[in-house]
Amino acid sequence: MNFAKLHEDVCFKKSGGKIIWQPRIICWYDDKMFEDGKLPGKYEGMTRPQIYRDLGCSARIYEYGNCFIPVYDSTVKTRSEQKGGMYISYIDTPVGTVSQQLKSTPNSWAQSVVKEWVCSEEDLKVFTYIEQHTDWKFSQEMFDKIHDEWGDLGAPTMFMPRVSVQRLYIDLMGVEEAVYAIADYTETVEEYFDALRECHFRLIDVINASPVKIINFGDNIHSGTLSPALFEKYVLPEYKLRCERLHKAGKFVTSHFDGDNRGLMKFYSQTGLDGIEAITPKPQGDVTLEEVKENLGDMFLLDGIPAVYFDKEFPEEVLVDCVHRIIDLFAPNLILGISDEMSSRGDIERVRLVGKIVDEYNRSLL
Repeated sequence: MNFAKLHEDVCFKKSGGKIIWQPRIICWYDDKMFEDGKLPGKYEGMTRPQIYRDLGCSARIYEYGNCFIPVYDSTVKTRSEQKGGMYISYIDTPVGTVSQQLKSTPNSWAQSVVKEWVCSEEDLKVFTYIEQHTDWKFSQEMFDKIHDEWGDLGAPTMFMPRVSVQRLYIDLMGVEEAVYAIADYTETVEEYFDALRECHFRLIDVINASPVKIINFGDNIHSGTLSPALFEKYVLPEYKLRCERLHKAGKFVTSHFDGDNRGLMKFYSQTGLDGIEAITPKPQGDVTLEEVKENLGDMFLLDGIPAVYFDKEFPEEVLVDCVHRIIDLFAPNLILGISDEMSSRGDIERVRLVGKIVDEYNRSLL
């Protein structure tokens, strides 16, 4: 099956009602490889594209985001160094230098933050300068390389950088310091948000001229940290502006809402988005499938199956029942997946089981 065509057809409502199964298994893959350098059973030696082909399902290929490359002007310089187990990155500008410190972690390839990029109002002013002096370019060479690796397993897809508050929370400051910053030096924060918006508009111009048609805002929105007031004031306006520009170029636009959702569901229909990714229902999240449907309306749901249902603590029947409920509620506006990813403890063969249910549903439409 040409999953890339089906993926695009589902997004743009040309599939005749068919849906697509797109599980993310990066966590399962990376944790297994980190643990002992190999995968279990028949999957030993397989690449991720080969695993997807064996499982008979589509991949959400966010690697295409690597085709969009930030370009600093000559006044912004980057450098890095390693001291013992510490990795230190610097950005030098005429208005100051900012730095971040990371260290290795014992249980994965991920690195933990020892020092955030922004620790003061002056640091944030430096990042305002950086955003003002950043442009973007598209790499056709990288696009072709990714396509050669993944082929027709999914349509080209990308994450956009995080907006406003989420940028501060996750990329620059951490949640606590960002909340204090918004309260203590609001004007400087809002000047940064203005610069960030303009920088991302320049990126959107590049995206709109590219062959990538499926765009996600990789914001990791979590209502446990982002209040309705902050969302309405600083995130919602950015989403509307982004969506307006991207829709003019015929793009399909979604955002990543993981964690808790209850406090922000009322805003779904106001965002301008075509759909929302990674909403996690109970028992893992804080909302029911029915509540999600009520608030999404005719928007797309991307994912929807709690990741814990791929663990053997839950009987297969629970997973099967959940899949049927999701299809009944959301099809055809559905890109079925795992909210958010299957863990390293998950049973990979359950991915194949869900695929059979989706195949049966699609065949029933004939």
